[in-house]
Amino acid sequence: METSELLKKVRKIEIKTRGLSNQIFSGEYHSAFKGRGMTFSEVREYQPGDDIRSIDWNVTARFNSPFVKVFEEEREMTVMLLVDVSASGEFGTQKQLKLELITELCAVLAFSSIQNNDKIGIIFFTDKIEKFIPPKKGKSHVLRIIRDLIEFKPEHKKTDIELALKYLTGVIKKRSIAFLISDFMDDNFTDALKIANKKHDLVALRIYDKREQELPNVGLVKFIDAESGTIKWIDTADKKVRIHFAATAKKREAKLKEMFNKSGVDTANINTAESYVQPLTNLFKRR
Repeated sequence: METSELLKKVRKIEIKTRGLSNQIFSGEYHSAFKGRGMTFSEVREYQPGDDIRSIDWNVTARFNSPFVKVFEEEREMTVMLLVDVSASGEFGTQKQLKLELITELCAVLAFSSIQNNDKIGIIFFTDKIEKFIPPKKGKSHVLRIIRDLIEFKPEHKKTDIELALKYLTGVIKKRSIAFLISDFMDDNFTDALKIANKKHDLVALRIYDKREQELPNVGLVKFIDAESGTIKWIDTADKKVRIHFAATAKKREAKLKEMFNKSGVDTANINTAESYVQPLTNLFKRR
């Protein structure tokens, strides 16, 4: 991609997502994700109604007048984005590809985090760790993340969510807010999910396309699995085939939902055909 074209894309995404972050998400984000606790700020003179347990007895004795300790929330946090860049993200039959939607989501979350003075980092993964950008603050850092999301070309095509979660727990030592963003076309990551959520505040954002849940009646169609390269011919005119496809998709979705519930992981399902504003807002409000 030409540099000028890349800069235009970055700017376009910045204008849209920064505006959304300013207008909609900044307050919701602040409320949904708490700091690490309360830290001492200052002492001031006692006022009627203050909790007597907050009296600073040393200062009170020194000035012969009651003083109380004032605490404030320790807001600064680390936010990590775990982004699935496997080949299935190149799919999309509605408004945009899954990876394009993921890019916008990451931008919104990144701008929301820096508005709250949080650090933001990102892990790109397939069935290997493709790239790790350590957490930092600042607009220039967020723009670098957006640029990489637009132009990054992974080496591998398959998905290994367990690997990504294990890498997160290994490389980020302090508790963080971690957004796992994927279509979750993978198995056998339940244990890694539970372990990661004990150490971090893990949130799963599932990206999906309408045509992964139901098939239209368009006759004989060639399907190619983007990750494995497997080719299948499917007769979508056969009603039984369409019913079986939809049932399999519902079963997979129910299994994922149960896994997240048992692991205590908050989730949001985001469709490529719809705006991500409402699902994100609902997620923040639920927390």
